[in-house]
Amino acid sequence: MKNIINYVQEEKASFSNKAFREIDSLVLSQLAYLYFDGFVPELEECSESIALGSIVYRKNKEKLYQNTRDSMKNQKLLQACTSSPRFGDMKINFYVNKLDYIKEKQFSAVTFLLSDDTAYTAFRGTDATFVGWKEDFNMAFSNFIPSQEESVFYLNRVGKLFSGSLKVGGHSKGGNLAVYGAMKCKSYIKSRITDIYSHDGPGFRKEIFDSHEYCQIKNRIRQSIPQSALIGMLLEHHEKYVVVKSRRIGIMQHDPFSWLVNGDDFQYEEQIDNMAVYANRVLQEWLDSLNDENRERFVDTLYSVIKATGAKSFSDLTEEWWEKVPAALDAIRGTDEETKHFVLQTIRTLIIMSVKNLHLELK
Repeated sequence: MKNIINYVQEEKASFSNKAFREIDSLVLSQLAYLYFDGFVPELEECSESIALGSIVYRKNKEKLYQNTRDSMKNQKLLQACTSSPRFGDMKINFYVNKLDYIKEKQFSAVTFLLSDDTAYTAFRGTDATFVGWKEDFNMAFSNFIPSQEESVFYLNRVGKLFSGSLKVGGHSKGGNLAVYGAMKCKSYIKSRITDIYSHDGPGFRKEIFDSHEYCQIKNRIRQSIPQSALIGMLLEHHEKYVVVKSRRIGIMQHDPFSWLVNGDDFQYEEQIDNMAVYANRVLQEWLDSLNDENRERFVDTLYSVIKATGAKSFSDLTEEWWEKVPAALDAIRGTDEETKHFVLQTIRTLIIMSVKNLHLELK
């Protein structure tokens, strides 16, 4: 079963001979997960773009893949791109990487120059840090998150530095940031954005989804989701999307390397599967049962327990996890009775809704 690595290795046509498509966007969105710190010129440097292929010959190139999910596949993807007739001539610039534990912000973006007059901006999705995941959950009760504001600033800045047409995109939260940035950036830059790609990216609260700004760009949005999509169906989402077959199951289909490729395109399905419909219905009903205040209270309480362990990422939490359990238990014991009751009641509601919807599904 082939994936995006095989696609890059086998595709021989340049962008001038075969138009840029969703599968190309996913490739570049995955590259945005690499840590280009010290390898790619930063946004504020205003330096010349560098060849993507030059990066693999730099010292300490293993740092590119540190803390990425599946570092081996990321390495294979970059190596395939550098020797590819389609991707090998690309240049790269305007790298940004910000992590702020106080503001609960995890943001990164980079721009690939496909030609002299076309560029693709890729926004990084959620990384392995807990602050990144916390920011994602904040979308459930906030009209905007810090990374969304950063995406607007980034596009406004890149739009000044690069005068050609723009494509924007990202995987997971990166897809959400691509849509938000395109929606909120300055009008003269927005008019130059030809395509907006969201690969299994979460949606928006209804106020944003129904806004005039969203309506201005919605026909340029290209959304793709795996057949058991969960992340990409959260909140209000774009009504038009394509479904891609994945070799994995459940939430693990969120992994772009699991998306199947058939020749020079994705392997498509007609619709998402029944379990995805069930899971999304349960989650949406559960969210609808909570007002914004209670959504925030629930997320903040769970996050405070994780913070008490001192772990900054999933790898931190799993490393000698038994030493972190006492700190987590102390944090739970230190929570007031009303909050403990609220959290347990909220989880109980989710379980009840799951059982109820499963019963309906089996009828």
